[in-house]
Amino acid sequence: MKYNIETEHVEFKLSTAQLSKAIESLTAMLNKHGAGKVLFGISDNGTVIGQDVGNKTIKDISESICSRIKPSVIPNIELINEEGKVIISVEVKGSNKPYSANGMYLIRSGSENRKIDPDELKDMVFTNSIETITNIESFNQDLTFKQIMALYAVRGLTIDNATFYKNMGFLCKNGKFNVLADILSDSNDLSIKVIRFDGIDKSKILFRNEYGYKCLLVAMEQALNYAYSLNQTKVQVDESFTRKEIKLFDEMCLREAWSNACLHTKWSKMVPPAIYFFDDRIEVVSTGGLPVDYSIDDFYIGISHPINKHLQKIMGQLGIVEQTGHGVPEIVKKYGKEAFEITNNNIIVKLRFPYKISNKNTKLDLSDTYIKVLSAIINKPDITTNEICDVVKLKTARVSVILKELKDLGLIKRVGARKNGYWEVKDDIVI
Repeated sequence: MKYNIETEHVEFKLSTAQLSKAIESLTAMLNKHGAGKVLFGISDNGTVIGQDVGNKTIKDISESICSRIKPSVIPNIELINEEGKVIISVEVKGSNKPYSANGMYLIRSGSENRKIDPDELKDMVFTNSIETITNIESFNQDLTFKQIMALYAVRGLTIDNATFYKNMGFLCKNGKFNVLADILSDSNDLSIKVIRFDGIDKSKILFRNEYGYKCLLVAMEQALNYAYSLNQTKVQVDESFTRKEIKLFDEMCLREAWSNACLHTKWSKMVPPAIYFFDDRIEVVSTGGLPVDYSIDDFYIGISHPINKHLQKIMGQLGIVEQTGHGVPEIVKKYGKEAFEITNNNIIVKLRFPYKISNKNTKLDLSDTYIKVLSAIINKPDITTNEICDVVKLKTARVSVILKELKDLGLIKRVGARKNGYWEVKDDIVI
C-alpha cells in the first residue's frame, strides 16, 4: 500500500531513528498550522515499510517530544496496522506559538522545514501574544473620545462617559491609555492620506488630501468618501444604441480593501494605511504582510485571522466591518488574485481601472487645515512658523509637517534664511 505525498501537515519517516528530525518537522508544522503529524514506517515516496515497536518505543517518543519541543506539547501516538506492517502515527496540536525544537525555530514550507528569520519570529510573537496594541502604553495620556462616542450615538448606541469607560476597559493598560486608545482618540499623530498621482507611478503628485490626526474610524470614513468622489463614470453606447455606464472602480471592493487595511495594519508601528490614485488604478496600502502562520491560500479564501481583535470588535459594533471574511474573495472574484501584492512588510490591493483617466481639468484640492496654513502664508509671506501656529491653532510639530508637504507639492518655497527669509507661493494657486 502507498500513502499520499508529504504535505505541510504530514511527513513520512522510515523509522524512529529519525526521531530528532521528526520532532523538528512537528515543530515547524505547529508554527505554521498549529498542528502536525509524522508517520514512522513509511518511505519518502509513500510506500509502507513498517516500523519495529519495542516495549519502550512509544514512551521514548512521547518523552522526547515533551522534553525537546518548547513550549511543551502532549503528542497523540497511535499504532496503525497496514497488511501486517506497523506504522506509528504521532500527532501534535498547540496554540502557544512560537515553538522551538532542539533550540531552533522552524516553520513548514510545502514539505520542507526552514528556519524562521528574526523579523518573522517577531511577527509570530506579535500575532500570538495578547493583543499588542492594548499592551503598549500611549505616549499621549491626555486623550478624549467624543468622536467615537458620537459614532455610537449616530448608530443608536447611546453611550455616556461612565458606560464608555466601563465597556472600553481594554483601552487602558495598568491604569494608562494604550495604543488602541490613542488611535481612537479625538487627537493623535496619525496621518491618513488620499494621494492623486499624475501618471502610473509616484514621480509627480497632483494633490494630497489629509484626513488624519483624529479618531481613526472618523478619518477612515472621510478618506473613503473622498475616494468615492473621484469615482468617474464613463458612458458607452454599443451598436444597438444601448447605453452602458462604466464606473472607474467597484466601490464595495474599495470599501472592503480599505476597511481591512485599517483593521489589520500593525498599529504598534504607527504607520497608517493610505489610498493612492493613479491614471490606471487605485491602490490601498497597509503595513505588515501576512502573519507568519497564515497561508496565502487561507488569505484568498477569506479565513479570518484578526491581528487587532478589540479594534475588530469596535468596528463590528459600528457596522464598519463584517466578520464573514467575504471581502478578499469578493475582490478576487472581480479583480483576480493579481489585485493583491503581498510582501513581508506590506499588503497592497490594486484595483485596475477599465479605462485611463484624464488629468486635464484636475483642481488643487487641500484639506481645511492645509488651506488655513497656506492662507496665512499668502497674507503674510514673511510669517514665522510660531506665528502660523498662533493663527491656525496648531502645535509646532504639526505645522512643520504641513509646511514640508506643501513644499513637496511645489505649492510653496522658502526663500532666504530662516529669520530674514520669506515664503514664495506658486503663482497660479487657487484656494
